[in-house]
This record gives sequence, C-alpha cells and structure tokens, in this order.
Amino acid sequence: MTDTSKYYKVEGDKLTRTNRTCPKCGPAVFMGDHYDRSVCGRCGYTVFKRKGKKTSGRTRRRSPRKRSKST
Repeated sequence: MTDTSKYYKVEGDKLTRTNRTCPKCGPAVFMGDHYDRSVCGRCGYTVFKRKGKKTSGRTRRRSPRKRSKST
C-alpha cells in the first residue's frame, strides 16, 4: 500500500494535490512523475517535460516518427 500523504498537501483548511491528474481518466487517477515525463499508470497517457530554455520568438517542432511495417 502506498503512502497517500505524499500526494496531498494541507494548507490551512485547503487540501491541494501535489501530482498531476490524468486528463483522460479523470481527477481520481494520479500520474507518475519521472525525470523526463509524467505517465498515467492506468491508461498510459504520457506528457513529456520540456528540456532547456524556450527559444525567443520561434518554436521548433519535431517531425513525426516514420513507421515501418512489421513482419
């Protein structure tokens, strides 16, 4: 059983969540926090963290990965 106190923070009378929640599964499911990404353990939804500083003015987009046929 996990220690649920690390997922919540009490500030006065308010209870706040410390980790992200999964946008697909809803507010009841927390996402795991890794060094470069956040992952939902239930559905597999992944959000990658950005590296480095933002470039001024211009944003770079990565090209989509090419898929190869599996045999």
